[in-house]
Amino acid sequence: MTTPAGSGTGFGSVSWWGLSPAVDLQAESPPVDPDSQADTEHETPELNVLLLGSVDGRHLLRTLARAALWPRRRFHFYVLENNLEAVARHVLIFSLALEDPEKMGLQERSETFLEVWGNALLRPPVAAFVRAQASRLAHLVPEPDRLAEQLPWLSLGALKFRERDALEAVFRFWAGGEKGPEAFHMSRLWDSRLRQYLGSRYDARRGVSDWDLHMKLHDRGARVIHTREFRRWRDTGVAFELRDSSAYHVPNRTLASGRLLNHRGERVAARGYWGDIATGPFVAFGIEADDETLLKTSNGQPVKTAGEITEHNVAELFREMAAWGRPRAAQGDSEQVQGGAEGSPEHGTPAAPAPEPFTVHFLSLGSAHTLHHKSCYKGQFQLLYVACGMVHLLSPELGACVAPGGRLIVELAQFLVDLRQEQLQAFSSRVRELAQAAGFAPHLGGKPSDTFARFYKAGDSAPSHEDPAVESGTPPPEFLAPPIEATDPPREDRTQPLVPGTPPSEPLKLTSDSQASLLEASVPPTGNQAPKSENRTVPPETKSPTPEI
Repeated sequence: MTTPAGSGTGFGSVSWWGLSPAVDLQAESPPVDPDSQADTEHETPELNVLLLGSVDGRHLLRTLARAALWPRRRFHFYVLENNLEAVARHVLIFSLALEDPEKMGLQERSETFLEVWGNALLRPPVAAFVRAQASRLAHLVPEPDRLAEQLPWLSLGALKFRERDALEAVFRFWAGGEKGPEAFHMSRLWDSRLRQYLGSRYDARRGVSDWDLHMKLHDRGARVIHTREFRRWRDTGVAFELRDSSAYHVPNRTLASGRLLNHRGERVAARGYWGDIATGPFVAFGIEADDETLLKTSNGQPVKTAGEITEHNVAELFREMAAWGRPRAAQGDSEQVQGGAEGSPEHGTPAAPAPEPFTVHFLSLGSAHTLHHKSCYKGQFQLLYVACGMVHLLSPELGACVAPGGRLIVELAQFLVDLRQEQLQAFSSRVRELAQAAGFAPHLGGKPSDTFARFYKAGDSAPSHEDPAVESGTPPPEFLAPPIEATDPPREDRTQPLVPGTPPSEPLKLTSDSQASLLEASVPPTGNQAPKSENRTVPPETKSPTPEI
C-alpha cells in the first residue's frame, strides 16, 4: 500500500506546534484608540484577542516580546483549543518563559523550551524539569487562590470543573504518575505512525523526506530547513539536537494525548502520539528572523539552518520577555527589577517602566459556537485569530464576538506537505467564503501572503491602506523606542485526558483510511453534511474497559 500525496494523514489529529511563523498580534490589530478603549481604572487601552487553535503560544510570546515597541496596552488573550493537553502545554510554556532569570539562565530556558516544544525525546535534565513543573502545576490547578498568587497571568475561570480535573490529570501524568517509559513509549509510537503513514514507501523514507523537503517546503518558502535536520526529525522525532544524539532517550510526555477508539464495537481508551509527522516544528520560529543576516545565502544555499535560526529567535524572544517578570512585582514584590535590564538602580539610571500586566484566559472546549450568547464576549475582541485546523469554526456567531472595525487573521495551509497546489487554492477559497459569511471582508492593504489571510469586520469603513500596523507589520516610527509614561468541539473519538490507571498505549496499527484526511479536519463539510466518523481497529493488546471520563 502506497500512501498518496494529499491524503492529509501526516498532519495528524492533534496539533502540538504551529504551522506558520509567529506574528506580532499588535501589528495585526486595529490602531490604538485611547478615547474609546481606555480602561477607566488603569487609564490604559486594552487589546482583547481571541485565538482558536494557536496550540503553542508563539503568537502570544512574540506579541509580549515586542510590546515595548508599541503604545502601552493591557493584553487579554482568550485561547480556545480542542484538547486539554494543548492547554497544559500553553501553561507549561508560559511558566518556562516567565521563569525567574536567577533560577534559570537565558540559554538554559531557551534550550529547555526547544526540547519540550519540538522534540519527541528529551535529555534527562529537561525531563526532570518537566516533572517538577508538572507536579507544581498539578497542585496549583485545584487551588484558585494559590494559582492566582503564583501565576497571576493565568485565568482558568472559564473552564468547566470537569475540565479542570482533567487538566490536573494531564499534569499528574507528566509528573510521572505512571512510572517508566512503558507508560508512553514514544520511539515505538513514532515508528508506528511512520509505518502507517508511508506504507510501502517506509524503506525509502529518506527519499520521501527529501522529496517533501525540496519539492514542497523549499518551494513554499522554507528554504532554510536543512536536509540533515529534517531527516533526523522524520526518523526520530528529534528536531533540535542541542547535545550529543545519545543524550535524547526520555519520552516527551507533553506530546501524549488520549483518544477513544472503536474495537469490536466497544469504545477503548488509548494514549498515543497523534500529532504531526510530516512538516515538523521548524516553521514557527525557524524560517523568518528580524536579523536579516541569519537569512543570507552563499552560493545559493542558506548560511544558517532552521534549527540555528530557531535557537537565535527563541533566545531573543526570552531575552525581551524578561520585562514581563514585572507583573509578579505587582503582587507585592515591589523590589523586583527586570532581569538583565541596564536601566536599573544598580546602574545608576531609572528603571524602564514595568509593562502592563497581561492575562491568558483559557476557554472551555467546544465553546466557539456559544460565546456570542454571553454579553461579556459579544463585540469584545479587536482581533480574531483562527488556525488552519479550526477554520470550520468560523461562523456568523463567532464573527459577532468581534468588535466593529476588528480584524480577522486566518492561518492558511501553506506548509502542509500532504496538500497539493490545487488543494491549497481550494482551502484558501473556502476560507474566504467562511470569512465573508461571518461578516468579514478581505483586507486589501499590505503585501499578499500565502501564509495568512487577513480580513476586517464588514459594515464599517475599510481600514486605510496606509495603516502601518497592518501594511508594514512594524510599529509606528514614534514608538520604535520604549514608550514613555503615557474549539473545535471534541470529536467522539477524542477523549478527555486519561486519568492514571488507564492503559498505556501501544503502537496502534491503523489502516490508512482510519485517519481522517486533512481536508476533513480543516475544511468543513458543505451544507448540513455531518463530519465523517472514524472507524478504527485496535490491536487486542490495547483492549480495555472504557474508563470513566
